[in-house]
Amino acid sequence: MNSEALEQSTETAQLTVTTSPKWERRAVIDLSAIRNNVKQVADLVAPSAVMAVVKADGYGHGALQVANAALQAGATWIGCAHVTEALALRKAGIDSAMLAWLHTEDTPFDEAILAGIDLGVSGWDLDAIAQAAQRVETPARIHIKVDTGLGRNGSTMADLPGQLQRANEYQEAGLLRVVGIFSHLAVADEPERPETDEQLAVFEQAIELIEAAGFDLEVRHIANTPGILSRPDSHHDMVRLGLGLYGLSPFEDEAPDKFALRPAMKLITRVANVKKVPAGQGVSYGLNYRTSEETYLGLIPMGYADGLPRVATGGPVTVNGKTYPVRGRIAMDQCVIDLGPEVNPEDFIGKEAIIFGEGGQSVNTWAHAAGTINYEVVTRISPRVPRFYVEGSWGEAGE
Repeated sequence: MNSEALEQSTETAQLTVTTSPKWERRAVIDLSAIRNNVKQVADLVAPSAVMAVVKADGYGHGALQVANAALQAGATWIGCAHVTEALALRKAGIDSAMLAWLHTEDTPFDEAILAGIDLGVSGWDLDAIAQAAQRVETPARIHIKVDTGLGRNGSTMADLPGQLQRANEYQEAGLLRVVGIFSHLAVADEPERPETDEQLAVFEQAIELIEAAGFDLEVRHIANTPGILSRPDSHHDMVRLGLGLYGLSPFEDEAPDKFALRPAMKLITRVANVKKVPAGQGVSYGLNYRTSEETYLGLIPMGYADGLPRVATGGPVTVNGKTYPVRGRIAMDQCVIDLGPEVNPEDFIGKEAIIFGEGGQSVNTWAHAAGTINYEVVTRISPRVPRFYVEGSWGEAGE
């Protein structure tokens, strides 16, 4: 990526992007991994299209950079939760088909319609979108969302006939065009559960209803990453690639490499300090950890303000090829590792400390330490951690 694109991304995204060789902490994103993941999934689901989901600033990886890489690799759609996310990408030059689906009364529907952004519709928003289309004198493109069992957004099957009738009236008036139908799977990451079969059956019924109503659909889509990888019968015309886009597995007991996916993010910092302490030394707030012997403590300058889960005591940090668990509570800006009694501080101060990624432990290890999922770990890495983009090699960050 050239410097001009990096400057543009800084203006249009929440994250800080840097090419500076100096760094205190950094999330290194391998864009070749993003492209690999798209290609692997595109081959798997062909002839279905691939939507690259870049909500939450590309799951913390950088929405603009990920969107560009995904489109280069064969994705033909970009997915965002919020219209504001989609508009930022449009302004940054992303001109592919794009869908946004989570709205409030303050959503800028007028701008979205003029920017050619498709809009998901779940209920009340149908009327608001039609009114916006009338104001800007441009028909909206909408995808009807159906609640097939997740219980969040989407029209229920009981409400769907009425929704379709209203949509047809608006389409006849030239205010919108219904181009898609979609839903979302609730438990596809647990392939043995029967609810996915139930949801897919309801989705088929919804498709029959919308087609019987006379709408000329372009896309039918329900598959998220776990659906993509475990349920070929969910692929339909298009799949929505979220977690898998970033090289992470949605399955508790299956690693990404089983699906030829490559994790794209490496989170690193440098050891800020090392000091010798006596046996019984308390560590961090609450003094819940005390050293069992005279030892050296290493200070890691990342904490919950950088996105490390505060509850993830025991989270792994790798220095000089060896992994050390975090001891004591993770603080706002820092955490501590116990290096043991037989170390030379000069071998550690200033050395790379890998929180997760190539050369260290996986995102999943941090997720387990925090009692959460890998989705949350990567999306919570905060904007004060600069993103640095590489192609095909992690190398030494900053070089």
